[in-house]
Amino acid sequence: MLPTSVQKVARVLRILMMAALACNVILFYLVPVAVMSGSGSLLGGALDYLGSFVHPGEDDILAAGAMASLLAWVWCWQEAYDLSLTLFLLVSGACTAVILRQGLRVLDTILRGCPFSPENAVSLRRSAVCAFVIAAAALGRVIWGVAHYQSLRPLATYNALFVPIFTMAGLLCLVMSALFRQAAEMKAENDLTI
Repeated sequence: MLPTSVQKVARVLRILMMAALACNVILFYLVPVAVMSGSGSLLGGALDYLGSFVHPGEDDILAAGAMASLLAWVWCWQEAYDLSLTLFLLVSGACTAVILRQGLRVLDTILRGCPFSPENAVSLRRSAVCAFVIAAAALGRVIWGVAHYQSLRPLATYNALFVPIFTMAGLLCLVMSALFRQAAEMKAENDLTI
């Protein structure tokens, strides 16, 4: 049987989602490095120590990068801002990985030729829960920012924008989950009809 145009698109989307999932896993490990290097100084007091590794030779640069990424996992927990940003990015990264994995499961059912299966409803419900977790983490970070800085400036950040976006994404996934569950029930009922 020849693949349909929907299955061809699903195959391309599956490759793109696998690439996004691989990038997400790699970047998940580098979250503390990004947080620490974005705060003005690279790993606090270790800048002088790690700076000596950069110039001597090629092998030492790799050792310095590995050491910096490991030290970042320890030192990102020392300041309140770094802690809140690291936790938010780790929670969001983990939930994004779950959402991408559930998307791959939905695409797998399309590639098998049975898109209206109860398995898709479960995958979409899990994606909805993860979207709500990201929205809650963003809301928590906005509330923390307002309380910590005694200002309304955190209401004009990307975190404040994430709250309605991921809440609506979660609601959309819940609606799609209900539709897929209903379609699976109707398909099962039609299959029993002669």
